[in-house]
Amino acid sequence: MKLFEYQAKELFEENQIPVPRRRLIREESGLQQALDEIGFPCVIKAQILEGGRGKAGLIQLAASGEEAHAKTKQIFASPKKVSKVLIEEAVHIAKELYLSITLDPVAGSSVIMACAEGGVDIEEIARSTPDKIIRESVDIARGLSPFQARNLMYDLGLDGPIVSQGSKLLLNLYGLFQRYDCELVEINPLMITSKGNLVAADGKISLDDNSLFRHERFELTREYFDSDAQYEASQEGIPYLEFDGDIGLMCAGAGLTNTVFDLIHYYGGTVSNYLEFGGPNYHKAVQAMTIMMKSNPKVILIVTFGTIARADVMAQGLVDAVKLLKPEIPIVAAIRGTGEEEAHRLLRSIGLQSLDETEEAVKQAIALAGGVGVK
Repeated sequence: MKLFEYQAKELFEENQIPVPRRRLIREESGLQQALDEIGFPCVIKAQILEGGRGKAGLIQLAASGEEAHAKTKQIFASPKKVSKVLIEEAVHIAKELYLSITLDPVAGSSVIMACAEGGVDIEEIARSTPDKIIRESVDIARGLSPFQARNLMYDLGLDGPIVSQGSKLLLNLYGLFQRYDCELVEINPLMITSKGNLVAADGKISLDDNSLFRHERFELTREYFDSDAQYEASQEGIPYLEFDGDIGLMCAGAGLTNTVFDLIHYYGGTVSNYLEFGGPNYHKAVQAMTIMMKSNPKVILIVTFGTIARADVMAQGLVDAVKLLKPEIPIVAAIRGTGEEEAHRLLRSIGLQSLDETEEAVKQAIALAGGVGVK
């Protein structure tokens, strides 16, 4: 679960990480009171779960009330459907740093990443000059040691009192990372103000969805998703992704899904959305097909190769879904695995062609979607 910036800063503040004074408004009528509290200059920030807000004009500096009203109106009217805006005091910046903590699944540890050049171009720095990104691995069982925090501050080129300030901030940030079962905490930029203080100017926090039962203050509602389909899939506990292509892909298993995804692109097709049909989801064919159809794919391609998950049970679910939902788009199915003979019979009983070969199914789906030529 990704948190909005204003929620991340609430957690920062609760964990003694300095943040600017701010006020959240949900409509323009609340702006004047916020300006009276925050003053000028102020920063007006759209609260959406996307990066690149600054480059998209969704973060604006205002030096007067007239300017603040005009820019807030502009941000609320954005095609991004902004429903919340953060009004924040502008901070005099002497230097911008980057700081984040995430998990390293290969090493089985957490890892701190930091850079002396924070700000909007951190992705370009990571791409073009990755040696500027400092990495510090942290044993999850032992946690972050004070000496590690201090060493990292020195590695960032800091000295004097700000090293102690930065070490304390990093230890607090790591404590937050652990307590809230985070997948990511990020401060970018971490500002050094003209008075020599550290302030978190922006914040990203992503929580592990599996731990949300321990953090009841956060609830996954519709506002955290870009589409109704994504939200409904989340409510069903079904992994689901959306893209810009033509073919709706229902697959069982990550390895098979990657293979089919690559095959679709290899043969000139594109994927509109993907839904994990394996694991505990193969009993949810009606819900799965309902979600798939919400993104309006040109064709649905169903590919499975199961041993534990039974092909005939999946096929019966699909038969029930087709009879109930009556989709007007073509469906291509290659269901393999335990009970596949019965699966073929069930799919053919409602007029679906049941294929044995994954590549043949991919080619058919591309052709039905009006894709480019088959190799």
